Amino acid sequence: MSEAVVPDAMVSPAVGGLHGEKAGGPAVDFSYVGIDAILEQMRRKAMKQGFELNIMVVGQSGLGKSTLMNTLFKSKVSRKSVLATAQEKIPKTIEIKSISHDIEEKGVRMKLTVIDTPGFGDQINNENCWQPIMKFINDQYEAYLQEEININRKKRIPDSRVHCCIYFIPPTGHCLRPLDVEFMRRLSKVVNIVPVIAKADTLTLEERDFFKKKIREELRANGIDVYPQKEFDEDAEDRMINEKIREMIPFAVVGSDQEYQVNGRRLLGRKTKWGTIEVENIAHCEFAYLRDLLIRTHMQNIKDITSSIHYEMYRVRRLNENNTVMASAELERTDAQYPSTSESPSSVTC
Repeated sequence: MSEAVVPDAMVSPAVGGLHGEKAGGPAVDFSYVGIDAILEQMRRKAMKQGFELNIMVVGQSGLGKSTLMNTLFKSKVSRKSVLATAQEKIPKTIEIKSISHDIEEKGVRMKLTVIDTPGFGDQINNENCWQPIMKFINDQYEAYLQEEININRKKRIPDSRVHCCIYFIPPTGHCLRPLDVEFMRRLSKVVNIVPVIAKADTLTLEERDFFKKKIREELRANGIDVYPQKEFDEDAEDRMINEKIREMIPFAVVGSDQEYQVNGRRLLGRKTKWGTIEVENIAHCEFAYLRDLLIRTHMQNIKDITSSIHYEMYRVRRLNENNTVMASAELERTDAQYPSTSESPSSVTC
């Protein structure tokens, strides 16, 4: 008769004698509790639930917004790629268009939503052109708030809040336009803004460095805090990493979803008569730094700041407004019930 095999996990730690002594096996570490297993539990739960990321792209037509998004996620995720319409006319007003995709890589699932803003900055008069974008961002906060305050709310509230806004700056090489300054000044208070210099291959290296320095000076002069914001650095290590990122902002990027063969290697790039601009080569442009910030190093932090800072500020403001309205309504009701001063609640006797 064959002996029954007992799995190791079912064997009592105390088998084999006192103080962890086991015949024919390693000593049992009685000091180990197993708290570190929470990391694996969190990983499994996160893998089951998947992740959500909502990115808004803002900038004039022709700056390569759709191409950059396709390059970031190595797939056709932009609005134009999906709709594949004929030549679009410039809309008379700003339109907000979003499209979602389910992306999976090495078993990790993510719902990516790309929000485009066609019509921004394309008109002769661009006064207040940021207002539809501001309204859209606040509408997503409001939808989340309403779900959150429901008595019977969902186990997991769908997150349509805008986690990051990539703002495309035209490669003029001179300075920010008043439109750029006003947009970032207003929107940086409600969303994480990451400014990029679009089509940076149109600038020489000297022009690019001068332009980046000029933009940083203008951001400081106008009190514009772009992501990552200094006040949200959690510790010295974060501060050191984020300072390096802040020194690179705005990222000078080049996007391309075309593959080319260069020295036996296949790579994404833009072919010119002077050579091939390699998108992921940091000597050619700063696309790799932008990708690492948005996806590989700071994605969760971007979402956390959206939830704990931007959305929280909106939530507090809205709840205060509701309390003020309720207090005013209660005061009006009391005045209607006791119209004369002599009949106020304090003077009525039982």
